[in-house]
Amino acid sequence: MTQGEMEIQLLAVVVAAACALPGTFLVLRKMAMMSDAISHAILPGIVIAFFLTHNLNSPLLILAAAATGVLTVMLVELLMSTRLVREDAAIGLTFPVLFSIGIILIARFAGDVHLDTDAVLLGEPAFAPFDRLIVGGRDIGPRALYIMSAVGLANVAFITLFYKELKIATFDAGLAAALGFGPVLIHYGLMTFVSITAVAAFDAVGSILVVAMMVAPSAAAYLLTDRLRDMILLSVALGAASAVGGFQMARLFDVSIAGAMATASGLVFLAVWLGAPRYGILAGRQRRIRQKWEFAETMLAIHLFNHEGLPEADIEHRIGHLEEHLSWERDFARRVVRRAQSNGLVQRTNDEDEDDLLALTPQGRKAASEAIENL
Repeated sequence: MTQGEMEIQLLAVVVAAACALPGTFLVLRKMAMMSDAISHAILPGIVIAFFLTHNLNSPLLILAAAATGVLTVMLVELLMSTRLVREDAAIGLTFPVLFSIGIILIARFAGDVHLDTDAVLLGEPAFAPFDRLIVGGRDIGPRALYIMSAVGLANVAFITLFYKELKIATFDAGLAAALGFGPVLIHYGLMTFVSITAVAAFDAVGSILVVAMMVAPSAAAYLLTDRLRDMILLSVALGAASAVGGFQMARLFDVSIAGAMATASGLVFLAVWLGAPRYGILAGRQRRIRQKWEFAETMLAIHLFNHEGLPEADIEHRIGHLEEHLSWERDFARRVVRRAQSNGLVQRTNDEDEDDLLALTPQGRKAASEAIENL
């Protein structure tokens, strides 16, 4: 593996980690699409700052883009405050306008500058190693790597310093206001860091990958844990894994690196969505199946319990009668009885005769009694 390939992967991991940190709070606040809005709407800020500085490496571009990102949030919330549109509609109205303004400015006034729309939309991490940072005449690596490392450290510092405030304001804004934490100030502080992260990653990886790295790893981590601290760490780890896996996919199939990384992040989320041990689709299906059988066993125990000691018990306690009394199909009734036997809830006189009597065990009688009390 060449030095350039290693630098591309390292840059992608740093970008993924930097994006996952604020992305975690966007997912928790149900504002995931705000990352899409900001990553597109910052374009006019970048273009206007370039017109003022005529330098693509000027820090003013990051500041102007961050300000545009905050403006996007303000416009979205202004539209929402009218109560005429919902948040998704407000986002859909705001960022296309700002993004289009940026595209028009590029096409009209910066046609000879490499702010082309393909780079804006897709990005190309493979070009990052060509833009080197030279200090004292010495090449110390890709410029984007140091920029994104600084942004990532700033995100870590912000989350560490305001972890308690972010946590409370995210889960209960009313409580945060009552405690004097200023949820509005925290909200705009978070949006500022989202904007800075988006614009810092904009040139290196493009807006599509920024959105993917902010949302997909955090959404996957959300399905794996209920603890905020663990979710943040898992988001970073899954983002880094997506970055490395995406690069290897691009190398194998000779496709766009940014596109492959975005695809890898989607595949990681799909795997977690299907296989998460608690909230995954497969786990949910298994849980529903288990609950179905547990409910059926409880219904059997209650049925037997309610007829214990009564004259009709000899009839009601026969397996064949379950089909009529509980509206169960014969095969289903047999399976319920076998499961109840294996779990020690009922016993039968002869396993070969489906019309033999069933009787509750002490454990089954206790389960039926507790179920009736909880009704």
